[in-house]
Amino acid sequence: MKPILLRARGEENSRSINTYLRLGGYAALKRALIMDPADVREEVKNSGLRGRGGAGFPAGVKWGFVPQSTTRPRYLICNADESEPGTFKDREIIHTEPHMLLEGIIIASYAIGANTAYIYIRGEFWTEAEILERAIAEACRKKYLGKDILRTGFDIDIHVHRGAGAYICGEETALIESIEGKRGQPRLKPPFPAVVGLFGCPTVVNNVETLACVPHIIEHGAEWFAGIGRDVRNSGPKLYGVSGHVEKPGVYELPMGTTFREIIYEHAGGIRGGKKLKAFIPGGSSCPVLPADRVDIPADFDSVAEAGSMLGSGGIIVMDETVDMVWALENLLTFYAHESCGQCTPCREGSDWALDIVRRIRAGHGQPRDLEALERISRHASQGMTICPLGDAFCGPIASFLKHFRHEFEDYIARAEPLPPKKLPVLPVRSDRGPFGI
Repeated sequence: MKPILLRARGEENSRSINTYLRLGGYAALKRALIMDPADVREEVKNSGLRGRGGAGFPAGVKWGFVPQSTTRPRYLICNADESEPGTFKDREIIHTEPHMLLEGIIIASYAIGANTAYIYIRGEFWTEAEILERAIAEACRKKYLGKDILRTGFDIDIHVHRGAGAYICGEETALIESIEGKRGQPRLKPPFPAVVGLFGCPTVVNNVETLACVPHIIEHGAEWFAGIGRDVRNSGPKLYGVSGHVEKPGVYELPMGTTFREIIYEHAGGIRGGKKLKAFIPGGSSCPVLPADRVDIPADFDSVAEAGSMLGSGGIIVMDETVDMVWALENLLTFYAHESCGQCTPCREGSDWALDIVRRIRAGHGQPRDLEALERISRHASQGMTICPLGDAFCGPIASFLKHFRHEFEDYIARAEPLPPKKLPVLPVRSDRGPFGI
């Protein structure tokens, strides 16, 4: 497939607006601005574009939830937080062709009737934030941003808002809270952001890759986009970020539904050092792990869900035969225990408890009941028991690691030694006091 989202890779000065215009940039914006906003929404809906940030919710349907009769301002937010371990494809778009993202934001804002948009970017991404700010300045000079853009009467401003590096702000309502200057904690839903979002107004939140697809849908049509992927429910190009034990880690643009075997062995060069594949996480660290025998499934939303995991962000973490799966789970849980915002008891306490148990197992002091305790935690802290999906994010790995690699945990427990008894400190008693030290 000819690159679409990464077409500017290797182009000289690919970030500049002049290069973008030479490649046909902002042509889709001109076409969108002479369309009715409802027609733009319908075109995106018919394309089958689903959110590339993890949830996979249809973008056009999401835009349609925004009330059009309201007198309140409407906002569009681009989620560029990208803090999921194993995920690094959004920053590739920003590095390569930031104006593609800006054009997608402008078209999406026009479609929902928003005159102000925010790009919420992870605080550690200093370089990417500066790239975006330069691109916004270029677009303003060329009249693609600001008042009465392209003399159409449509006004749009885009602001870059830097976060402080909290993983929880990848969740859309926590992100909204952060932009408002509050502590980044998820909100209860309903109401949903499409009705009550930023500053209490209707808001749409989409991630970078999702919005970067929009100009291509408007330029080439919904049917063209739907014809790229496996079917209309899994359509379009997809960026897969491959990391871990492969020869060529990186970001690969392929049709949605390409098999994991092709991605790992053909594009990423196979398992490093000629070793065997043991397991892979298909869509970022919060997705349940899959064993090597699932490598032939298509990398799309529905196929991965049928296999018992999630496509998520498309961040594929590859593990070879040498990986200690108990260590791998401990590594993941260390991250989630640290990043829990602390608002919900099942997540705040459960993530720490799970981490403590896995650490004890790996330290050689595990007990058979520890596995039952881990399973209990994964049941009681997931499936809607927390305000946001972070409960599911740390419970999914627990359940899947125990399902597919339980024997490794049992091997640790079989070799375990009992913890030495704790010795209570002996307090000295002064001779000039009574028998109770009083």
